Amino acid sequence: MSATVGHELTFADVEAAAARIGDRIRPVVVAPTDSPTLWFALEFLQHTGTFKARGALNFLRWHRDRDALPEAGVTIASGGNAGLACAWAARAHGVTATVFLPANAPAVKVDRLRDYGARVRLVGVEYAEALAACREYAETSGALMSHAYDHPLVAAGAGTLMSEIHRQLPDLDTVVVAVGGGGLFAGVATAARRFGVRTVAVEPWNCRALAAALAAGRPVDVEVDSVAADSPGARRATALAVAAADPAYTRSVLVRDEEIRAARRMMWARHRIAVENGAATAVAAVADPDRGYRAEPGERVCVVLCGANTDPADL
Repeated sequence: MSATVGHELTFADVEAAAARIGDRIRPVVVAPTDSPTLWFALEFLQHTGTFKARGALNFLRWHRDRDALPEAGVTIASGGNAGLACAWAARAHGVTATVFLPANAPAVKVDRLRDYGARVRLVGVEYAEALAACREYAETSGALMSHAYDHPLVAAGAGTLMSEIHRQLPDLDTVVVAVGGGGLFAGVATAARRFGVRTVAVEPWNCRALAAALAAGRPVDVEVDSVAADSPGARRATALAVAAADPAYTRSVLVRDEEIRAARRMMWARHRIAVENGAATAVAAVADPDRGYRAEPGERVCVVLCGANTDPADL
């Protein structure tokens, strides 16, 4: 399996990932809310605090099984969460992780990366700049280059989350996920379609990589300017995500920064859950149905709380 542009993720890829990583991943907890038709998937309880651990572990185990982990270790560019997952998985495999991040990455994520033993390199102010530096490092060092979202092994790992949700909520109608580059969306939407579940893809107004790609019919570059840009802040969505966006099963929703901030505060005030802005992006879509996603009467909806690598001091 390779990260070729033409690869379309399949449910078989997700099933293979589940078999590969199931002994090491924490099964997602699905919690009811005060509404009888709304649930939260508490994926922030995952190793490293986000869903990213699933894809990182799937990527490294696939290469380990083929004796393809170089002495130079693994490298990745990240807004923070994918780097944490890569560093965690690399440590479990006894290899070094070199992680490239924008210089404005949250300090809480940089500190945790170093705790995992990663070599941290701060480059530029956008993910794209860190990615370019990471590619150059991989070419010169011989390190295995992973990707925060644009790889079928990474997306398939993320898709295992949906299979676990479905086992607990077999009558689910809709799953709501925040979207950055599209790795989580591609995996979840692929599995959700297999189960007959719709996927609502939620993005900040000024980080709308998937929405722009769907409008153009192909991945295109977009502006990156949002309070949530350290997680859903990719300049371009992946071809994997665009291919997974079956019009019959996908709804694209945009939310504004003030709605993301309000959703994050609401999660703390009502549920005592301190999510990061990326997870709050998904919550914002259902918090205000008039401006986000309005479920039909009786529609069973699960919102994925994808990460909580945040400093709660500003709540």
